[in-house]
Amino acid sequence: MPSLAPASSGRVFGKYWTLLFMDGLAAVLVLLGVCVACFALNRPRGDIVAVCAIVLLPALGIVGFGEAFSGFSDPSVILIALMFVVGEGLSRTGVSRMAGEFLLEKSGKSVGRLTALMMVAVAVTGSVMSSTGVVAIFIPIALAVSRKLRISPSQLMMPLSFAGLISGMMSLVATTPNMVTNSILVREGFDGFGFFSFTPVGLAVLAMGVCYMLFMRRFLGGRAPVADSAGRRTFADYVRDYALSGRERIFLVGESSPLAGKPLRDSGLRERLGASAVCIERRERLSVRLLDPVASTVLRAGDAVLCDMRAAAGVPRGEVSAMGLVSRPLRGQYFSEKSAEVGMAEIAVAPESELVGATVPESGFRSRYGLSVVGLRRSSRAVGGDIMGERLRMGDVLLVMGPWKSIKGLRGSPRDFIVLSLPEEVDFAVQSHGRAVYALISLAVMLALMIGGVLPNAAAAFVGCLLMVAFGCIDMDGAYRAVHWSSVLLVVGMIPFATALEKTGGVQMASQGLLDALGWMGPRAVMAGLFALTAVTGLFISNTVTAILLAPVAIQAANMLGVSPYPFAMTVAIAASTAFMTPISSPVNTLVWAPGRYSFADFLKIGVPFSAAVMAASSVLIPLLFPF
Repeated sequence: MPSLAPASSGRVFGKYWTLLFMDGLAAVLVLLGVCVACFALNRPRGDIVAVCAIVLLPALGIVGFGEAFSGFSDPSVILIALMFVVGEGLSRTGVSRMAGEFLLEKSGKSVGRLTALMMVAVAVTGSVMSSTGVVAIFIPIALAVSRKLRISPSQLMMPLSFAGLISGMMSLVATTPNMVTNSILVREGFDGFGFFSFTPVGLAVLAMGVCYMLFMRRFLGGRAPVADSAGRRTFADYVRDYALSGRERIFLVGESSPLAGKPLRDSGLRERLGASAVCIERRERLSVRLLDPVASTVLRAGDAVLCDMRAAAGVPRGEVSAMGLVSRPLRGQYFSEKSAEVGMAEIAVAPESELVGATVPESGFRSRYGLSVVGLRRSSRAVGGDIMGERLRMGDVLLVMGPWKSIKGLRGSPRDFIVLSLPEEVDFAVQSHGRAVYALISLAVMLALMIGGVLPNAAAAFVGCLLMVAFGCIDMDGAYRAVHWSSVLLVVGMIPFATALEKTGGVQMASQGLLDALGWMGPRAVMAGLFALTAVTGLFISNTVTAILLAPVAIQAANMLGVSPYPFAMTVAIAASTAFMTPISSPVNTLVWAPGRYSFADFLKIGVPFSAAVMAASSVLIPLLFPF
């Protein structure tokens, strides 16, 4: 084992000067410095910088072409791409949204309980899907709850982002730095981390984060919610403007109903009950499927027909019984409860539209577009009563309602109408309704294969993705679109830098520098220094790139100290997720910056102390879990 006593400054300088200009290390560091500067300035894009690095490294003779392109075959890169698909499947089927809304409902009116449950929900959900995606899903939920409880969104937004970052510490596949660090361990000849190796540390940090935020949220209150810069409206705005409240109704088709087996056009719902079908819920063995209410849709016993009552008069009970229907009450407002599956939009009748002069039934609107017209505005005023008898005029504004898939297809008919507005709920719509159970089954199979070691992690993720596609949770086109290819290319392009730094002695120089500065104080001090270096570096460049560059340094430092590499590698992975200190250090922080109306100083004020606490806790806990 090398001596750990502090060396004289002259010998240290001479040693580093010799290393710097041996074997092209200076060229590697200059190129790396240029890349880091580009990442910090975000010009050009990170993936373009990474591709340039792939070309320049072998062109300069630093690494071979095979080594430069080795990232494309790295298992961690494949796993990263596949986890994007799994996360998208969970998002499309509404699993993450339902979990979040369930936990938020359980919080009642207690802001403290809400904060704790929200952070737990985000951290657990983010352990198996993109933390950025999870936070994006929870932002509108948190904003809605803040309006309901009449509290400032600033009390919820930063706890939300902190939980998103902590989710990266919860499992092996929770964030890219974890997978990258694990891959570098394996490449150096060590066994990789297990799926739950990160979980004890993540749970400890989560507990700290919840307690910390319950104490600090008092310093985040008092800011009024920021207005939507895009002027986008919500379901609640539509319900108010078109006087829709109280018009929703569900009719359950009984076993002996004469409507069973009949197409919707022959059901008599419109003629006898004054009801316009909005969508049809059909229960299957493991799920509930949402059907378009087109004229040819055949009703079955057990179907739940969700209707908008076009007239204010009460529903004739005798007619309902004669049709074999059961009128089922709804909890709360139908439009809000079904916002994940059923959408709304405002459209204006175009001057040359075929709709001009016709009533809604005469136009065959529902058959053509799979949507129901539930509101009409003319001359800036909502038309009351039975709008089905109104002949449409140029410039009339219709409020239409139905499955999100049909809502999004409206832009394909510009000759008949113009889409004026889509509500903000469209960003969080469930695209694969009724597939949530199948998404959970796919996730469970994937996790079982990973945890049990039956297949390599990348192969297990492939199985999970194939099941998602086979069950209809996501289609192949959606799977390709779900992958953040720019992030994948960034990882691919930076992997050769780790190889180049090893070949030219850069890893050895960095490791030796760390030991010269802190090694005489023992392994814990080196770990703390490595944590601080990783966390600070991650403020300026991607945490993924930070992990790629510093994981080899951590392993080399452990080898030079003669101790296990696992606590040092774990330190780099955990520190890479400790991006609490600025609003630009992580996309998760950037997402909540505007809704919470935070200043840059707010993140420093709240994030720096917590980052220091995480570093102290990690220095104590990690060696207990992974002894030196």
